Amino acid sequence: MDDLNMWHYTVAFVGSFIAGAINTLAGNGSLITLSLLTDLVGLPGNLANGTNRIGVFLQSAASTYGFRKHKLLDLQKSRTIIIWTLLGAFTGVYVATIVSNEQFMLVFKYLMLLMLLVILVKPQRWLQQSEPLKLSYWISVPAFFVLGFYGGFIQMGMGIFFIAVLVLLARFDIMASNAIKTFVVGLYTFFVLIVFAWHGLVEWEIGLLLAIGQSLGGYVTAAFGSQREDIGLWAYRLLVVIVIIAVLMQFNIIDY
Repeated sequence: MDDLNMWHYTVAFVGSFIAGAINTLAGNGSLITLSLLTDLVGLPGNLANGTNRIGVFLQSAASTYGFRKHKLLDLQKSRTIIIWTLLGAFTGVYVATIVSNEQFMLVFKYLMLLMLLVILVKPQRWLQQSEPLKLSYWISVPAFFVLGFYGGFIQMGMGIFFIAVLVLLARFDIMASNAIKTFVVGLYTFFVLIVFAWHGLVEWEIGLLLAIGQSLGGYVTAAFGSQREDIGLWAYRLLVVIVIIAVLMQFNIIDY
């Protein structure tokens, strides 16, 4: 931290703005912010994981405000989703404070590869405009608990998996899925951040800088995207690009 100069801060701010925009329309913006925290700033894995939650929380709050203002967020239809994701997240963050997440990255790269295949098969499913389904508790409870656990544990990629479940299983359209995802992630991240801070796993100075960039990127994207009729198509395209980049990085085809 003592070796950081204006160049580092500028790169961190611009990168976090882009990450906030990506998180709002697709997900996996944490791939950028975690790389900034570990490779640019030099934080160890667990400290980067905790510090990253500042930006995730504030960006989610800003994006949620943008979605809510333009009437894309319906909390009545997502109560079960919210409750079980939160319970999973609380369990996941507890595990994250006692287990290093580096070992999980081996699993993560194969999950990203699987997700790429899911996204590319029948893309019309991602662009549907229909009434959401009421999922059976036998499906919704384990699905959203596991998603919450994953988000509480590592966060990176959680938005992509969350959108996939909402779009492909619950039949939400992609922008409504983004709005719900943003609200839920912001809600559980508030509590997750408290736990990380309690364990001394948050570097506040650089974390707040990233948070400002992410919040601006998230709000601008949510406000702009909510007013475009073709935003669902662009969100899908961005999702494909982000997952492809994540796969290439995880398999060391391109460097971080």
